[in-house]
Amino acid sequence: MKHLDDIPSTPGKFKMDKSPYFHRTRWQSSVAKLAFWSLVFVGLIFIFFYRSPSSNPVSSDPSRRSLRTYSWGGPAWEKRVRSSARVRTRHGVSVLVTGAAGFVGTHVSAALKRRGDGVLGLDNFNDYYDPSLKRARQALLERSGVFVVEGDINDAALLKKLFEVVPFTHVMHLAAQAGVRYAMENPSSYVHSNIAGFVNLLEVCKSANPQPAIVWASSSSVYGLNTKVPFSEKDRTDQPASLYAATKKAGEEIAHTYNHIYGLSLTGLRFFTVYGPWGRPDMAYFFFTRDILKGKAISIFEGVNHGTVARDFTYIDDIVKGCLGALDTAEKSTGSGGKKRGQAQLRVFNLGNTSPVPVTDLVSILERLLKVKAKKNMMKLPRNGDVPFTHANISSAQRELGYKPTTDLQTGLKKFARWYLGYYSGGKKAAG
Repeated sequence: MKHLDDIPSTPGKFKMDKSPYFHRTRWQSSVAKLAFWSLVFVGLIFIFFYRSPSSNPVSSDPSRRSLRTYSWGGPAWEKRVRSSARVRTRHGVSVLVTGAAGFVGTHVSAALKRRGDGVLGLDNFNDYYDPSLKRARQALLERSGVFVVEGDINDAALLKKLFEVVPFTHVMHLAAQAGVRYAMENPSSYVHSNIAGFVNLLEVCKSANPQPAIVWASSSSVYGLNTKVPFSEKDRTDQPASLYAATKKAGEEIAHTYNHIYGLSLTGLRFFTVYGPWGRPDMAYFFFTRDILKGKAISIFEGVNHGTVARDFTYIDDIVKGCLGALDTAEKSTGSGGKKRGQAQLRVFNLGNTSPVPVTDLVSILERLLKVKAKKNMMKLPRNGDVPFTHANISSAQRELGYKPTTDLQTGLKKFARWYLGYYSGGKKAAG
């Protein structure tokens, strides 16, 4: 918008035409603009409400899959909720983990349970990727004593009921519609989960007594088209390259609002390309492994002029340590009954590995670990929301959370490959 830079900052520098024709024309122009933008706004509202997931739960539209009818409530159900959320150590906390059957959610829930915290999971088990993998993660958590409630973060009645049954001290909000490229296919699912769902959760949290401290998953995608590296929390985040990134940036602004008005303690974590066992099948390291083993060609993207595409791959165990560090240093919310009583903590941290690795190197490591030569198709990086590189500055997380990643890509991929081969061995599981 270069033309805006040419406008003087002081109106006095303009020589204004005072003729009646000028005023009439300007008035008519203003009315026309107002009418146009009003129609656009009404149209967007119409699209959101008449095509949103809540309008018809049984539709085949992918954006509507998450609001199925869930069964919850009753004495037996409440007993399971209380048992799972019961704190087992003297200084433990009770945590509601949303997205608990997801990749990061499963690992965080298990780690919290291992150290004696009370943990209750919540997940809608949507089919963005293979739900059987989510069910397997759920079974893993159930064996460790974590009950995962099947429900949606947009279900206010369910969330209110959970807070009635358990006075959670913390919320680890990891539920979201993930994936950069899928946003081009199903944009409304991102608004539904990452914006509407987040607001719904915050509405319930603000009214809870006591209010919980909230740690939630933002994304390194918020850095968008930045060229300055490494990415710092102080850098601009107003140039998103995808709708996914835009919804995560919106989440950060929404967090600021609820912190400012209602005194909610909020900590956002910008994850950088998380990988490891029980990972997401839509991530490159995962489907590269699948396709290499099947003998299928894999597409490797190149930047402009055959430039390198690199990612700050961060192993799941390191991310979990960062999540627990954020929970342990989160201050209490200051509101009560929906009213702010004092200044509350508001933070955002990068959680990365600080060592960007070219995607071509990732493929080479997988070839060695799988003992299979990959069939490669080199392709130009498409305009689908992907960015050429990511690189985290983690000095703030190191200083405030004690965050220190220790797993290099070779070591982490070795652990992932071992899990993958075990999980999908003998044709017991369909890898897609």
